[in-house]
Parts: sequence; C-alpha cells; structure tokens
Amino acid sequence: MPLILTSRHAAHPDSGQVHPVPSEITPRALYATRRQWLRGAVLLGSGGLAASDWSSALAQTSAPASAATVTRPGKRSALPAVRSSVPGALAVDKLTSYEHITTYNNFYEFGTDKSDPAEYAHTLKTRPWTLSIEGEVGRPLKLGLDDLLKLGAMEERIYRLRCVEGWSMVIPWVGYSLSTLLQRAQPTSRAKFVEFISLADAQQMLGVRSSVLDWPYVEGLRIDEAMHPLTLMAFGLYGEVLPPQNGAPLRLVVPWKYGFKSAKSIVTIRLTEKPRPSSWMLANPREYGYYSNVNPTVDHPRWSQATERRIGEGGLFAPRKPTLMFNGYGAQVAQLYAGMDLRKFY
Repeated sequence: MPLILTSRHAAHPDSGQVHPVPSEITPRALYATRRQWLRGAVLLGSGGLAASDWSSALAQTSAPASAATVTRPGKRSALPAVRSSVPGALAVDKLTSYEHITTYNNFYEFGTDKSDPAEYAHTLKTRPWTLSIEGEVGRPLKLGLDDLLKLGAMEERIYRLRCVEGWSMVIPWVGYSLSTLLQRAQPTSRAKFVEFISLADAQQMLGVRSSVLDWPYVEGLRIDEAMHPLTLMAFGLYGEVLPPQNGAPLRLVVPWKYGFKSAKSIVTIRLTEKPRPSSWMLANPREYGYYSNVNPTVDHPRWSQATERRIGEGGLFAPRKPTLMFNGYGAQVAQLYAGMDLRKFY
C-alpha cells in the first residue's frame, strides 16, 4: 500500500537525504539476540518549557520518584514513573547519555542540522497546550496537558531508537501506551488508521519558514500498530519532562519503526478509514514508505540498512552494530505483519 505522490526533495548533509560520508549512515549491534531477529523473520513468513511551568501538573502524578531506574540529570522538572511491565519495554542496552540525546536531534521545525533543535527549540511554548482527538471516534476529545499527564500511570520505558539515516540511541522514555489515550476517544469500526499532526507555528519554529517539508509534519500508523502496548505516548525522558528539542510536551515513540515515524510536539490525532501519506512520503515516496519498519534486509535506495552507528559509543569510526529486524522487537510485533511482503510494504 505505498502511496505514490508528487515528490519534493531537499538535499542537506544532515537531512537524512544526503550521506556523503559512509560512516554517517551508521553501525552493528552485538547485543540483543540474533535469535530474536530470526524469530521475527520466521513470524513474518516473508521477506521550550521552563521547568517551573510543569510543577502544577507534576504534583498530581502518583508514581513515586524512587521507582525510576535511571539517574536524573537534574536539567528539568522530575517526571516520576514506575518500571514498565509491558513485554519488551525495558531494553538492556547501555543508555545513550542525556547530553547526546538532547543535542543530536532531527526536528526540522527548528532546522536541518543535528545541533539546530538544541539551539533554537527554546522558543517553543508548551503551555497552554491542547491535544485534539478527532475523526472516526465516538467521543472526540480536547485535552490539556494537565489532563494528559493524569490520564495514565507514567511508566519508564527503555527503547532502542533507530534512525533511517543509520544511527541509533538507547533512550529511557517516560509515558504510557498510546492505547490508553485512544481508548478514551472510543474508536469506531471505521477507524483503520491513525494520523498524527505536529505543531507548525512559524513564529515559534524557524524551520517551518523553510520549504524542506510540507507543513505541518504528519505521520501515521495502522490502528493495530497504534494500539500495540509498545507504542508510547512520551512526556519525558531520563526521569524528567521532555526538552523542547526532543518533542515537548508530548510525542509518539514507535520503537520498531525508523525514528521519523515518531511524531513530535503533537497537536492533533485523527482516526481515519483510509491512510493519509506522511510528510516524508510526500517529500520522497521512492525512499520513505508508510510502514517504515526497521529492516536490515531492505536497504534505503542510497545506503545499506544492515548496520548502524550507536551515538556516543566511539564516534564516527567505531565498529558498526548489526541492525536487528524490527529493531529487536520482533518477538512482540512481527505478528502484526505476518504474510506481508515487507519489500513491497516498506
């Protein structure tokens, strides 16, 4: 079901569309089980919020800070969480440092260089913030940030993040399963897909003034992907509220898909009967498909996806790690794609 539409291509060294240096396309993973990769393949059957601004909402969360398993960096307000019991939600990989996670980002609303979001995202105003849930739902919702923070128990999830550009991180997120939120809106039988729309405010986001993408940023999932317990609505990382450059105040995290599928600074969730092409599909449908599952056997048209470079582990010349099928989450999600040709449905 790839949707083929008119493409618009913007070439930039750090945009994810140009990789002049092979080492920028990333390393190989020696951990996390070759068995899990093989099991996934068999199952397939085929190939700027100030810290003080959060205080009122955080005071109402119930999880004790002592339940966290990571050490807070002390940069932003605490977001207490309990360890997740969702299968696969706590990767055992070495965590990427807070510094790397918050200074090496793709967030084109603030520029295309990896350092741009950390430099410019302080202009983002995350209060007041309203999330709308609309479309094929029995109960359309408009929820403020305080309501969203209280909607579900905050959990710590340690996920691998794999960028389509060939680099990766391991991030301790804080949030709850997206299904907790979607169920409140009562999806109808016609809700087959879920669309995520990010804020696009040129006054706050200097990158929106460019034509690198068609704004606002739009991403999408199939409804069963969206309802999977690993699909996370994240409000924090490293035990603290999200920094603006990482998608504050709330973002999607889908750990078995390439990172661009995880929309940031979301203002609208729309449930639909038919899929809408995502922003990167519109920009270049030959290179970016609707599913975008991490798959080391399906290369990007211009570089291999077989290996990855783990940010913060040895620099550009460190040994690359093997990329895992579904980013290592095959045991949990491969059944969603049983019988599908993932070379066709990329």
